[in-house]
Amino acid sequence: MQQLVQNISQYLMTVVTPLIQHPEMAQLRVAHSESGDLVRFRLVLEQTDVARVIGRNGMTASAIRSLAKSAGEKSGIKVVVHILSLEELEEEAPVA
Repeated sequence: MQQLVQNISQYLMTVVTPLIQHPEMAQLRVAHSESGDLVRFRLVLEQTDVARVIGRNGMTASAIRSLAKSAGEKSGIKVVVHILSLEELEEEAPVA
C-alpha cells in the first residue's frame, strides 16, 4: 500500500503543479483509515489556485479524482481526493 500512496502522491503533484501559479504553497496531506482500505489525499492550495485545479464545471478535478480512484481500485483500496484552499483547511481545524 505504501507504494500505491507514493505513486498517487507523485501523480497528483505532477498533474497539479503545471496548473497552478503558486506551486511552492501546495501541500499534499495523506491520511489512512484504521482498517487500511481507505486513503484520503488532501491537496491544499492557494485560494486562487483551487479554481484552476477544479476547472470549468469541475471537469479537471473530476478527471484527476477518477484516475486516482482507479489506481486505488486496482489494489482494492478506496481513494478520495479533496482539493481545498489554505483558508478552508483552517476553518476545518478544531479550535482549542
